[in-house]
Amino acid sequence: MATGGSSAEGADASVPIQLQAGPLEMVFEPGEAFLRYVRFGSREVLRGVYAAVRDQNWGTVKPDVRNLRVEKGLESFQVSFDVECKEGDIDFAWSGRLIGTADGTVIYEFDGLARSTFLRNRIGFCVLHPIEPCAGKPCTVRKADGTTISGRFPQWISPHQPFKEMRGITHTVLPGIEAEVAFEGDLFEMEDQRNWTDASYKTYCTPLELPFPVEVAQGQRIRQSVTLTIKPAGAKLPAAAAKASSTSQVELTVDRKSLHPLAKIGLGLASHGRPLSDRQIARLQALRLDHLRVDLRAGESGWRGRLAQAAIQAQRLAASLEIAIFLTDDADAELTAVAAECKRLGPAVSDWLIFHVAEKSTSRRWVQLAGEVLPMGGCPGRIACGTNAYFAELNRNRPPADACDAVCYSINPQVHAFDNASLIETLVAQGYTVASAMEFTGGGAILATPVTLRPRFNPNATGSQPPIPPGQLPSQVDARQTTLFGAAWTMGSIKYLSAAGAAGATYYETTGWRGVMELDDGCTLAELFPSVPGGVFPLYHVLADVGEFAGCQAAATHSSDPLRVDGLTLLKDRRCRLLLANFSAIPQKVVVSLAGLTQATLFVMDRSNVSAAMSRPEEFRAAPGRKVTATAGQVELELAAEGIARLDAEMENPST
Repeated sequence: MATGGSSAEGADASVPIQLQAGPLEMVFEPGEAFLRYVRFGSREVLRGVYAAVRDQNWGTVKPDVRNLRVEKGLESFQVSFDVECKEGDIDFAWSGRLIGTADGTVIYEFDGLARSTFLRNRIGFCVLHPIEPCAGKPCTVRKADGTTISGRFPQWISPHQPFKEMRGITHTVLPGIEAEVAFEGDLFEMEDQRNWTDASYKTYCTPLELPFPVEVAQGQRIRQSVTLTIKPAGAKLPAAAAKASSTSQVELTVDRKSLHPLAKIGLGLASHGRPLSDRQIARLQALRLDHLRVDLRAGESGWRGRLAQAAIQAQRLAASLEIAIFLTDDADAELTAVAAECKRLGPAVSDWLIFHVAEKSTSRRWVQLAGEVLPMGGCPGRIACGTNAYFAELNRNRPPADACDAVCYSINPQVHAFDNASLIETLVAQGYTVASAMEFTGGGAILATPVTLRPRFNPNATGSQPPIPPGQLPSQVDARQTTLFGAAWTMGSIKYLSAAGAAGATYYETTGWRGVMELDDGCTLAELFPSVPGGVFPLYHVLADVGEFAGCQAAATHSSDPLRVDGLTLLKDRRCRLLLANFSAIPQKVVVSLAGLTQATLFVMDRSNVSAAMSRPEEFRAAPGRKVTATAGQVELELAAEGIARLDAEMENPST
């Protein structure tokens, strides 16, 4: 290694490691064996490189990283470690080695051994190219037969693999600078991960055209490598790029002349089935919800009671209903029965989401039938079709947009990755799903419904799901629902869906561990789900902040580093509200630029007061803020770790 370096045996696997290979800077997260954010100055080259063991249902077996060894020089490094992946009948171990050299070369090696016989869908490397620098840009792909082809990273979300039978891919980083990625040990192909709201193009091993799942025999070895090379070798970082990459503060700029409507926000009816108390109703009324979603499986018993419960709650919340109907082949009778019951109950219905239990995306037959039966039954409302699953299903089985009023799909950020950083990366990709849906539907209304932190079900499972082990949370539940991080993610989701033009977004549920507030008697696994019995979750306050500006315009808000800090700006009459979220686990300095801003009131929610925000939400929201003064339209703030801030201001002509 180069002189002036350092070495560490048995380094802490929970601490990210900053690495440098010549002009390339990157972060290695040993807990997940994940190489992230490979940059050439301020330009992102790769979003990440990691190895995954995927079971027969596409579940990712969590890696247990051990024996971490790190050697670092001034512009080079070598990292090695051992990994165990054990879950159910899967017992797979692999050794990893990362090498970085001063000429801008990075090599990631994988040497694995099956210690049991099991079924897998995939084992090996995934390489992520970032969306923002690559979308629509040219690249060169080296094929398995040695030939090369010219292509482009997709601008709109590609429903199918843009490149197959890959051994390498090269793209331009900056004028005169190229990055080549070479793969060894398997055949690779690329998919557009924005289909699942991952903000990357993923090149992965083992083509999907091959049969899966496949048995891995005990004793079988799997070896792969990925090599990143900067060309020309030894390329130096431009001085301007080096300066840009060293900026410590985040700059947030609001463009008051670039406006778009705020998406209409709703919640889902609680899946636990319990009624709302008067206090819960009062707290939900403070959110000023547009709608309440209820799911009806019209071919099964119990849907009438569920519809009645939703109608009562929606009326008390002054909200309309978003009714998702899951039809069988007896759809005519089912639609007629639902229409009659809905007419009897009399709720206002904003949208009918039409699905069929045997289809991942609604076909024309059922949409047309709903469009005939529901209005005849005296039930107005938009007819929406699409999928109850991921955007990928909508994209691959495009709905009859000409036969409906809106197109819908669900969103969750945890199809492929589960750590905080990966979840934040998905926020910008949510906007890409809206823009792509508008492109192939001709610009109709787009509904993101529901938006949840965890998948509600697995639409791609090839076998039965194992039972939940005692003492573990259900697969649909994420403890981050109760955290500041969950609140920050929710703000980011509202920002990017609204900015892209989504007409509506339905989040979570009303109460319970998939909701916005806890039940009065708390949950049964309090040690895993740290909520306050009878309290609210931090994301409740984000929804309340947005709800107070329901029907308003949002202004384009640009962050110099949206993976660290981002913001949402709302304008209504003379009022301006800017929500800020620190996505990181350390404090961040932020400079806000907003033309015409002279003074504002600052409210914060962070680790110092989040308990009060959860247990006494009314008192927390009524508390006075702190006056801050702007200089030439700029305010400097420091956001605490995972802190959320709100700046409220009265401005002359706020939208000009």
